[in-house]
Amino acid sequence: MIRRDFSERDIHMALDGELPADERAAYDAWLDANPEMRARSVRFTADREALRAAFAGVLDEPVPARLRKVVLGEAPVKAAVPRSRWWLAAAAAVFLTTGGFGGYFAGIGGLGQEDPAEDRLAEQAIAAHVIYAAEKLHAVEVPASDKDHLQTWLSNRVGLKLVAPDLSANGFQLVGGRLLPAGESKAAMLLYEDDKGERISLFVTAESTENAKGTYASAQEGPQAVYWLDKGYGCAVVGSLPREQLAAVAKSAYGQLLAGLAS
Repeated sequence: MIRRDFSERDIHMALDGELPADERAAYDAWLDANPEMRARSVRFTADREALRAAFAGVLDEPVPARLRKVVLGEAPVKAAVPRSRWWLAAAAAVFLTTGGFGGYFAGIGGLGQEDPAEDRLAEQAIAAHVIYAAEKLHAVEVPASDKDHLQTWLSNRVGLKLVAPDLSANGFQLVGGRLLPAGESKAAMLLYEDDKGERISLFVTAESTENAKGTYASAQEGPQAVYWLDKGYGCAVVGSLPREQLAAVAKSAYGQLLAGLAS
């Protein structure tokens, strides 16, 4: 039996059917010996099945002709905003299967590389929201009941002092958070919910050299992102709320994040 050190990367390889057959027995033994990794494998499997179910019809649609021409070099690269639901579904799928949008941008011959940094941030935040806000059992990795650990863990992993904003005045309570890939970096996602079950998310990354703010929608219907990039970090608040309400929530979150960074 092959013996070597396994990692989270091997979990993804096993789920994608790329783990060598002669390593499978050792891999299964490694999972048995590491309950945390076993739980992570189960969660990744559930995430993938949820994603497939959510986009079952959309991902079977043919690639739009204009995107096919761009990929084949038959048309100039030009970002189209608002983007279609097909693009968002494909982006969300790549977000899980490649560990972020970096592989997507590199894999299609430059499509999207000319988008400004704030578009990339908003697109990543919206794709993450589409995937996890719909989850009931696995929406977060660390629940709000362990808020102190959540803040410390995400701060250490992302490289910013993160304080989960208190959005109760806006009608939202913290559900919890998770760590996500963001290109070559990491991002923190904090999920909130109101008493009607409506969810919004806060997506924060330390990777930003831009200064910008605005509102972004990747589809005419669906969630929007109110974003800003400043002081070496980027943040987006995502939800399907009316624009004015989402902007009010973002303003509250922004002020509290700045206060946390300065403390």
